[in-house]
Amino acid sequence: MPEDQRSILSEARRVYKTFPVRSGLFRGEVEEVHALNGIDLAVEQGETLGLVGESGCGKSTFGRILLRLEEGYTGKVYFNGDDIATLKKDALKSFRRKIQIVFQDPFSSLNPRMKVGAIVKEPLTIHRVGTAAEREERSQELLSLVGLRPDHARRYPHEFSGGQRQRIGLARAIALNPDMIVCDEPVSALDVSVQAQVLNLFLELQDKLNLTYLFISHDLHVVQFISDRVAVMYLGKIFELAPKDTLYKHPLSPYTQALLAASPVPDPERQRPVIRLKGEMPDPIHLPSGCLFHPRCPDKKEICKEQSPALVEVEPRHFVRCFLHHEVSEESRKFF
Repeated sequence: MPEDQRSILSEARRVYKTFPVRSGLFRGEVEEVHALNGIDLAVEQGETLGLVGESGCGKSTFGRILLRLEEGYTGKVYFNGDDIATLKKDALKSFRRKIQIVFQDPFSSLNPRMKVGAIVKEPLTIHRVGTAAEREERSQELLSLVGLRPDHARRYPHEFSGGQRQRIGLARAIALNPDMIVCDEPVSALDVSVQAQVLNLFLELQDKLNLTYLFISHDLHVVQFISDRVAVMYLGKIFELAPKDTLYKHPLSPYTQALLAASPVPDPERQRPVIRLKGEMPDPIHLPSGCLFHPRCPDKKEICKEQSPALVEVEPRHFVRCFLHHEVSEESRKFF
């Protein structure tokens, strides 16, 4: 879809999320884990937005908040212009039909006591879509759509390989014709050869069904293959956001540069520059002052220890959160 014809489907504005740390005899709250620290991110209709970052940076929490599977956040999350926190009863049920999820573990996400046909039909049954015969026909159609045979409907999840189980999970996710699917590390548990097949299936279904994906992954090569735009997250903040080709060819954030430098290259004669980060990711309970990345950044300045940079558009559709690439003055800040 041309960029000028795209509309925003899902959007987060200044979203913060903490989880309590409880201790003592009465399990009282003593501290908080800061999972999201002011997320501003929009997913455009028809695109695949890749979300990458180290483990524990808040990627999956963000995806669950977009689905309204996590409550207790501050900020606003919109879907098709509606604040999802305000949705009640019928409006909430309608929202559930329009956005679905594919989980990381294709085995634990499927009920081992249910046959595959019943698993795929379950969303149709819950939302009372069609008659029993129509739901049966729809389940057969969905299995065929994801590359499985009709007779697979009579089997249980443990009778399938990991790639086949992920196809079943995808069939369940598209059963209600959603507008958007949150893909939470959907191929990380699969062999590399199977990953390629499943990723191609995601792309085929996107073309056929006009789907929008938020694709969460720690694998930079997978994200590069499937995404239109890529957002890089660190400690619950977006540090860089750009079209895929721009970000991979011209990363601006020192954190993005370090991630790309650490990603293996499948060519023994091609070498990437070595960027060594100091230490580990800071404790999300006790966040550092200033820029959250400054304790590990090889290019930090004094101001990085004192002030937190804004997410600024430094080139068309290329946003970065770094004092190396924009002025400190308020006039120069353009929030995304």
